[in-house]
Amino acid sequence: MPPAPVTLPLGVEQIAAMLPHRYPFLLIDRVLAFEHGTRVTALKNVTFNEPFFQGHFPGHPVMPGVLIIEAMAQSAGMLVKLSAQHNADVPSIFYLVKVDKARFNRTVVPGDQLRLEVEHKRRMRNMSQFWGRALVDDVVVAEAEMLCAEVAAG
Repeated sequence: MPPAPVTLPLGVEQIAAMLPHRYPFLLIDRVLAFEHGTRVTALKNVTFNEPFFQGHFPGHPVMPGVLIIEAMAQSAGMLVKLSAQHNADVPSIFYLVKVDKARFNRTVVPGDQLRLEVEHKRRMRNMSQFWGRALVDDVVVAEAEMLCAEVAAG
């Protein structure tokens, strides 16, 4: 049976119902576009109130690159969750197991809005490979290839 149709955009409440992440590590605020099994576009609003800006870096706030990658990985998790029927009695968690070809082209600072575009490349058993990129004002600020594993939670 195919998954139920998705009504977009999805807000943070709907995202939190599908992903196990919570503040301060839920790094996507909205899902704007979704193509079943293929791609997803999500947003992260970067504000000065993010806890990581206290130490990265005082007087020169920059979003850590690893958190940009994490936001792309969470977007990949949304793509998988939205594309498949999941048994609520058997929750699963996606682990980021490998990152390749990561590039950071520009810093991300408070006030930026990250547009996260993630594409599913292939599936191998319980793992999926994705290509993601993060953009600010249509300029690519980061990109990476990611491998994520889905395992039963618990």
